[in-house]
Amino acid sequence: MEKILNKKKIRGVEKYLICWKGLTAEHDSWERREDLENVKEVLEDFEGRMEIEIKRQEKLDRAEEQDFRRGELPGKFTVRMLYG
Repeated sequence: MEKILNKKKIRGVEKYLICWKGLTAEHDSWERREDLENVKEVLEDFEGRMEIEIKRQEKLDRAEEQDFRRGELPGKFTVRMLYG
């Protein structure tokens, strides 16, 4: 195994998309968490990166929502600029 690319839950079972070392993307496969017990370090690293990314995205979402509440459009434009 080279690295974990993604995670999903199907009917209550966690599965991870595994990138296999030396193989192309077409050989990536979804594996059950129970089958990855011998690579706990890789699992912990992936879960840590996912948690950081989730927190970062939540922070961005809150900032965009605050801008929206103030009547600002995403990017450079504000209501005042558009409508005087």
